[in-house]
Parts: sequence; C-alpha cells; structure tokens
Amino acid sequence: MSRLHPTFRSAFSSAASRLTCILPGLILCLFVALAALGLEWIEWRWTGRAWLEALVLAILLGAIVRTLWTPGDRFLSGIHFSAKYLLEAAIVLIGAMLSFDAIAASGPTLLVTIVAMVLLSIATGYVIARILGLPKRLATLIACGNAICGNSAIAAVAPAIGARGEEVAAAISFTAILGIAVVLTLPFVGGWLGMTAQGYGVFAGLTVYAVPQVLAAASPFSPLSVQVGTLVKLVRVLMLGPVVFCFSLIAGRNTEPECLAGKHRRSHLATILHFVPWFILGFLAVAIARNSGVIPDAVATGAVKVSTWLTVVAMAALGLEVDIRALANSGPRASAAAMLSLLVLCILSALAIACFGLG
Repeated sequence: MSRLHPTFRSAFSSAASRLTCILPGLILCLFVALAALGLEWIEWRWTGRAWLEALVLAILLGAIVRTLWTPGDRFLSGIHFSAKYLLEAAIVLIGAMLSFDAIAASGPTLLVTIVAMVLLSIATGYVIARILGLPKRLATLIACGNAICGNSAIAAVAPAIGARGEEVAAAISFTAILGIAVVLTLPFVGGWLGMTAQGYGVFAGLTVYAVPQVLAAASPFSPLSVQVGTLVKLVRVLMLGPVVFCFSLIAGRNTEPECLAGKHRRSHLATILHFVPWFILGFLAVAIARNSGVIPDAVATGAVKVSTWLTVVAMAALGLEVDIRALANSGPRASAAAMLSLLVLCILSALAIACFGLG
C-alpha cells in the first residue's frame, strides 16, 4: 500500500492544480449566470413572464462583459471548461426529457428533411459566397458552417479541403455573433409565423448554429420545442462526418491547413470519428434509458433541473468568449455571405415545415 501513496499523491496534486487553474474563470461564469437568473426573476416579478430567458440573458451579459473587458489569461481555462465540459454534461442530461413518442409523430419525413436541408444549405451557401466573389475554399467553409454546426463544421472541413489559416479565421469570425443574433430573433420569428411548439423546435434545430444556442432559442416556446430542437440539431451534427468524408474524396487528399500544421494527418475514418462528439452518444443513451423506463420520473426531473443550471453557466461562458467588435474583422463580403446564407436557410426551413407538415 505504501508504494501506492506517491501515485495517489501525484493524482491529487494534478487534480488540485487543474481545479486551481479553472476556478477563476468558473467563478466568473457563475457570477454572470447568477446575474442572468436574477434578471429573469425580476422579469417574472414585474411583468408576470420572462420575456428573455436566463439562457439568453447569460449569453448577452457574457458578451457585454467580454466586449467591455477582456478577461486575463487566468480566467481563460475556467471559461473554456464551462463552455465545453459543463455544456456537454448538460446536453447528455437533456436526454432525460426526450420523448420518442413525440418525435415518432413526424415519421421518417423529419429525418429526410434534415438531410435534405443540410445538403441544400451547403449548395446555396456556396453559390451565394461565390457570387459575392469569395474564394472557393472560404465559400465552402462558410457554407458548411451555416449548414451544419458553425465553428465545429468549419474546423472539421478545413483539413479536408486544404484551407489556409487565414481562411479558417475569416470563416469562424462571424459564427458567434450571428449565433447570438439568431438566438435573440428566432423566437419572435416563430411566433410571428404562428408555429406550434413542435414546428418551432424543428425550425430552431434546422437553423441555429450550435446545440447550446438551440436550447436558448427553443426554451421560450416550450419543453417540447427544446426536445425536438435538440434532436434535430444533433442529427445535423451527425451529418458532419459524411460531409467531411465527401469533401475529402472530392479534394483527393487530406492536406492539413497552415493553422493545423505540425499535427498528424488523419485518415478519412479517423477524421469522421474525431468530429462525432461523445455527448451525442451520451444524449442518445440517456434518452433510450429514459424512454425504456430505466430512469424513473423523479431522477429524470432532477436531471433536467441540473441540466438547466449547467446550461445557464455554459451560456455565460459562451458569451464571455464573444467579442462583438470581432465582426468588423471578418470582412464585409464574408459577413454578407454568412448572413444571406443564414437567411436562405431560415426561409427554406420554414417552407419545409409548412409543406411537409412538420409543425
């Protein structure tokens, strides 16, 4: 036993060092999240409803703080930890609120629509970017970012098409800003169009960039909107693997861009597996356990509450990673291409929901 002591001591020291590293940023995210929850409470107290949910308020407050004050290096690890790991844990727990019966009502039409919308969005986004005079690789990155999952899609597709570092940087610069804009405006659009809770969930899942942003955009409607939106979004994310594989085949190579120089080259299969997040599998596993009765109602209710708290903290972290002034650095043509592509995606999604009876 005595020989194990140094091992335990080393592990404890490493864990303590890691905690010390993330603590300042984590505390900052918690303060922003508490402020968002406080503002939501004030809304309920004064108006009888939350016009802006805590999820949205956390993003806004975080972005305002980040724009007015740039957190120092000691905060960055904790902010990244909150934005990534707390969020991934929250997404897994959301599986406890997913009802397969509600999703099954849409039938295979929903799945076909998601796949078709991703492919159509890539095509239209690429054409729009090329019409605006953007280079082929930058146009491809912007189109894939809009169609699938923002920065993650851009990062995944970049090595498949041999994109340069400056092209990747230009493509990802608009994602966070437009993502927040969509989160804020989409509930009003859904209400104006008279969408049902399920229809709006499909709409949010088809148009919003990232999974956490889907949660923020769908929550003002209903829990059903969150369930449907999350599932639709996760199916979109799963499209990333096949899309990367296809672009790798089209390019005829797996050249690493400058921004990824020094990393080992991956095979097509390894690239696909690398960009299929673990939390998708966790989300599905929890959802299956919940719908099969393995997870009881009381545990599921507690899991959803914990997920909500974790998501608000993660929203604060995502906001703290956004500098609104960065939009000016993305270039007018890239910004116009991204906004027009997103607008087309919203229009196509609304038409698909209406035509195929998904809402």
